[in-house]
Amino acid sequence: MLAAKWSRLSYKALSSRGLRTVGLFSSSGSSNWTKVVSDAEKIVGYPTSFMSLRCLLSDEFSNVAMHVRKLVGTQHPLLNTARGFVYDSKNNLQMRALIILLISKAAGPSHAASDLLAQDMVSGIYPSQRNLAEITELIHTAFLVHRGIVNLKEWTDSDGPLKDMQFGNKMAVLSGDFLLAYACTGLAQLDNTEVFELISSAIGDVVQGLYCENYSNAEESSLAEGPNIATWEEQAFLSHGSLLAKSCQAAMELAKHDKEAQRLAYQYGKHLSLGHKLNSDLQPFVKSSVGEPGPFSLSAAPVVFHRHFVGKERWHQQLQQLLAAVKSEKGVSSAVDLCCYHGNKALEAIQAFPSSEARSALENIASAITKF
Repeated sequence: MLAAKWSRLSYKALSSRGLRTVGLFSSSGSSNWTKVVSDAEKIVGYPTSFMSLRCLLSDEFSNVAMHVRKLVGTQHPLLNTARGFVYDSKNNLQMRALIILLISKAAGPSHAASDLLAQDMVSGIYPSQRNLAEITELIHTAFLVHRGIVNLKEWTDSDGPLKDMQFGNKMAVLSGDFLLAYACTGLAQLDNTEVFELISSAIGDVVQGLYCENYSNAEESSLAEGPNIATWEEQAFLSHGSLLAKSCQAAMELAKHDKEAQRLAYQYGKHLSLGHKLNSDLQPFVKSSVGEPGPFSLSAAPVVFHRHFVGKERWHQQLQQLLAAVKSEKGVSSAVDLCCYHGNKALEAIQAFPSSEARSALENIASAITKF
């Protein structure tokens, strides 16, 4: 599956224990992020954190959940992922669904849509678009669970019982596959060939992006070399941007909007995702120093930019003191600039849509990812 080496670096030393860090579409560093999302959820009709409730309450998933409970007390990341979905009310885990609903409402009905179709809209959103938002979240969640698989080759006795990790990996595969299958069934029920092809290609992009991540992280020279800037952007789009971008485009197709509206929706989703990924990568470097800084990925954007600027020789010398080195040079500022670029491009794409509360919410979200 998607298990692979996931090296992490603290400000003191390198470490790789076999645990993979699972990244959510969580709140950015902006203090008003939660308010921005809360206001946006009111516009679309209800909190999107409950969108996948039908799936989560199904008999099949209840059986999976019963087995996941056996992981209580272990260090398997699947347990933390499950806790996040149950207890985390402030990190807005279902952001993709919210954005799809907002852009659907902002675009409104198209001239090509029949009057009968328009009568089916609820709060300015077609039922098929709400279904698409739920499907997108399920696909994202499936890959999120798969990303939590532990590399057992790196697990040692001091890290805990190996049998717990083996069982956790089996449950991660089963849970992720179930969610993905459930999503694909819903995708087929939309009965739209173009939408099916779009989302299917997005699933392929995520798989390709995660494979590239895993392959580069598994290389023995990954700590010394790592991805370059172009590679980082490509992998970030495949792993984090493609699903939202193509889902936004698919939402326009479901409402029978023209190709230009679809292109703009795609651009908004793409740039918003990349901006948010940059914002997340920047958090360990821009937060106020309180105690020991948390771990960060060697493939984080500021690190990639820093490695590009200092060159291979200095990079090798700085590996053991990387946090301070990245913060003191151009890596952070370049990543901030790129984050602002993508945020501005998302704002630019949404300007063609009619002025409305939904468009304003999309603008606020795009602006929020550029705040630290």
